[in-house]
Amino acid sequence: MKSWRLLPVFASALAMAAPAAGSAQAPQAKAPPAQANGAAKAVGYLLGPEDVIDIEIPGQNDFKIRTRIGQDGLIDLPYLHTISASNRTTRQLGEEIARALDGGGFFSKPVVSVEIATYASRNVTVLGAVTTPGLVPIERPYRLSEILAKVGGARADGAEYVQVRSLDGKEKSLSIKDLATGGLDQDPWVQPGDKIYVPKAEIFYVSGQVKVPGSYPLSPDMTLRMAIAKGGGVTDQGSDRRVRITRAGREANVNLDGKIQPGDVIVVGERLF
Repeated sequence: MKSWRLLPVFASALAMAAPAAGSAQAPQAKAPPAQANGAAKAVGYLLGPEDVIDIEIPGQNDFKIRTRIGQDGLIDLPYLHTISASNRTTRQLGEEIARALDGGGFFSKPVVSVEIATYASRNVTVLGAVTTPGLVPIERPYRLSEILAKVGGARADGAEYVQVRSLDGKEKSLSIKDLATGGLDQDPWVQPGDKIYVPKAEIFYVSGQVKVPGSYPLSPDMTLRMAIAKGGGVTDQGSDRRVRITRAGREANVNLDGKIQPGDVIVVGERLF
């Protein structure tokens, strides 16, 4: 029986896919740095603890199993006992098992199929003012806009931006509008372990002689004139020259083109004649 040792696994999925030195390679357009880096990390789903996988050699009924990857990253297999499965794609794991079976003399150059039955190890957490907050499995590369779509998008009371915190503690805020309408450089890849949060929108209040009084979400750079328009505009009995603003319990200066602040209470008064 031949002795066999597992070959080292390359550090990333891209390195596994790199051509051998000296081989011909067609020139490729250079991607923007943010896009290229994200794609490199998300080329394929990397198996991890608690994932459930199906492994088989087609036509060999004695090698067809379903197993769960342990917290140590190992799985138990017929003939081979334990083998490391974590941080490998299904293709990489299948190739390693095939080499081990061939090297051990159990099967001659077998083709090993590995399929994921349950995704459990790699998720992002989505919280805040979204329709269905919770854990979202990352079974393939996802952009942030796709994750928001999977949870039903931001609610009506949600802010116009989303906050993303990665495992290394870095945080960034991104405009939801830019995610939907901007280029790919404005819609980053998500990574396992990311925490995605849509805060509730800050609000202001408008009452008095407006057509639709009530509370409204505050948009960036919103002016008093825009706030009154949000309330449906001034009624026939009202006047935009008779406006009062209460801010933090005190009356504030009125400027139709000035920016309003969270919690502002705007009252539009009646015209004199």
